Amino acid sequence: MSPTPIALGFVVNDVATEQENYTTIRLARRACARGHRVAIIGLGDFTYDATGCVRASACIPQRSDYADDAGLLAELQGEGATRERISVEDLDVLMLRSDPAEELESRPWAPNSALLFAQLVAARHVIVLNDPTRLTDASNKTYFQHFPEELRPETCITLDPDEIKSFIAAHDGYGVIKPLQGSGGQSVFVVTPESGANLNQMIDAVVRDGYAIAQEYLPRAADGDLRLLTLNGRPLQVDGTWACIRRYNDSGDARSNISAGGKYEAAVPDADALRLAEIAAPKLIRDGMYFAGLDIVGDRMMEINVDTPGGINMIEELTGVDFSGHIIADLERKVRLRDQYNRTLGNVELAML
Repeated sequence: MSPTPIALGFVVNDVATEQENYTTIRLARRACARGHRVAIIGLGDFTYDATGCVRASACIPQRSDYADDAGLLAELQGEGATRERISVEDLDVLMLRSDPAEELESRPWAPNSALLFAQLVAARHVIVLNDPTRLTDASNKTYFQHFPEELRPETCITLDPDEIKSFIAAHDGYGVIKPLQGSGGQSVFVVTPESGANLNQMIDAVVRDGYAIAQEYLPRAADGDLRLLTLNGRPLQVDGTWACIRRYNDSGDARSNISAGGKYEAAVPDADALRLAEIAAPKLIRDGMYFAGLDIVGDRMMEINVDTPGGINMIEELTGVDFSGHIIADLERKVRLRDQYNRTLGNVELAML
């Protein structure tokens, strides 16, 4: 039996900058294939109008049978793309999928503005994922410090170069320095005793854009890291297969981010990874972080991505498992629950049910 159609919106940085290997495009295409009405909204496309309604200029896919992600993206970015002025409050689900790090220089106002619009529509019983109030709290990597110490590497957050040097010295000359705000391995430096002569330049390259994070170096990072996706606060697993990849870099670059040239392969989370996911779950659930990406090295978690967790397309291609279809079906279930309870459930409750 075909699912009851729902109206599903995706908020992205800008439709023009989306790429065919993005998880958002895969989810949107799968939603179209299941017969749903899909709207793609950029961070700058919202309007709060004089009637008190949140509206948006949205790109609306016109088909349900796109052959691949590239086909959907070509339509959305083509000259004939269909744009409509929609009431965001008429959507059933709004998925927030923008990357704040991409807006740091040219549009620093954009991510928080969209979150404020999202908070308004959540109050009108649109299911907003991840929860927009908690995403506002998670606007930079200090959010990670609210998780239990047991899962985190030792960390120092500062603008003071001397503090960073003292931290590195206390860890025998090893460490990782990265910006407090950022993603994709940008401006990430691995410090070793041999690189000490360049330490000042590394620190300068990071702190010129704001606060820096200095973290202890985990030797097992040389073998790469695990990206484990979670849904409803728990590791995502479909038909016995985990939504998990090992990311690694065999070029000598210490970063394993795919966007930094890293490679990837299907992986099964080990006991350490599952234990860390179990520790993280209560806070993810409490904060309404429906869809998240856990970046794990050995028995420590390096980061938690709650803005734009990705990798679904890669995992599907490696495993042949329809994770994106599972996620869309889960959203259908949440809409049914919302309506069965006459819209009396809160956004965080619906996000994690």
